Amino acid sequence: MRKVRIGIVGSKFAANLHATAYSRCPQADVVAVAAPDNLHEFADEFGIPERYNSYEEMFGSASLDLVSVCSPNFLHHPIVKAAAEAGLNVVCEKPLATTVEDGADMVRTCRDKGVKLFYAEDWLFAPAILRAKQVIDEGAIGDILFIKAKETHSGSHSPFAQKVRTCGGGAMIHLGVHPAAFARWLAASEPAEVIGSTTPGLDGNLLHKNLEGEDWAVSIMTFRNGIRAVVEGNYITQGGMDDRIEVYGTKGVVRIDLTQGSPISVYSSVGYGYVLEKADSSLGWTSPAVDEYASLGYVGELSTFVKCVAEDLEPPKGVSGEDGLAALAMVIATYRSAKEGRSIDPHELWKELL
Repeated sequence: MRKVRIGIVGSKFAANLHATAYSRCPQADVVAVAAPDNLHEFADEFGIPERYNSYEEMFGSASLDLVSVCSPNFLHHPIVKAAAEAGLNVVCEKPLATTVEDGADMVRTCRDKGVKLFYAEDWLFAPAILRAKQVIDEGAIGDILFIKAKETHSGSHSPFAQKVRTCGGGAMIHLGVHPAAFARWLAASEPAEVIGSTTPGLDGNLLHKNLEGEDWAVSIMTFRNGIRAVVEGNYITQGGMDDRIEVYGTKGVVRIDLTQGSPISVYSSVGYGYVLEKADSSLGWTSPAVDEYASLGYVGELSTFVKCVAEDLEPPKGVSGEDGLAALAMVIATYRSAKEGRSIDPHELWKELL
């Protein structure tokens, strides 16, 4: 079995997710990491031998087949371009970029250099979603009419998520990009119209007055095949990350609880360690996550990307660079619609850029 040699750019939250998921993939061999801080602590934790202070140094020195870009959003563009210029296949965390122009440039560069660009949309590898898709494909709920999906929690602690320049926005680009990509994948159609509403940031936010971007956003989407969707991202949800999906069809309904549907219930008067992402209390009744790395799709996602590199396969539907660009355009269309008070066709934002 051919091992795929992997380098990770970053050493914080997303990098931890990737390193843990790769450790559960027999074909993956994480041999290098580049980060400006926390470098040796991260590398020691995961047993990564090669350590670099910059991604430029890593790309020029390490022998790699695949790079995971786990940096703040605004750095996705330059890092992916540098990896492509070095002839390396790339996994880019969400969102693909902070602007449609940068995202399109990344897709073009990877295409021109003949390298694979994988968009890390973990929802599309979550076992619950894949099983629900099987049920839907069997015709259990008839034809899809309407999709409602959200990712919400109480807010990011990253300093880069607090600034529009470094994040690209607020809750919609940071969280709502997941359900946006999911809705497009499940609808199997491009969105023709987006109508968005968001809080304005700072003092106009519902809760987070120091956040430059919005702390609440919703997008109403109409796809070209007639399917409707409502996508939400917010930072005003207490009690841990809450990811939920409802799919309505002509003959039935599917409901999915990705994050708070644990089969375990615990009552504790003294508390315990980890409950689930963003949960701030373990007192009283709680439902601790069993294996978020698997249940949220990270293991399946990165194992699939490694296999694609090892066997020279194209990215699956929904997780190519073009798919990441389409999801980003849906988010940017939401922002533009909210600002301009009109509906936006997301495809119009990027069709001329590729």
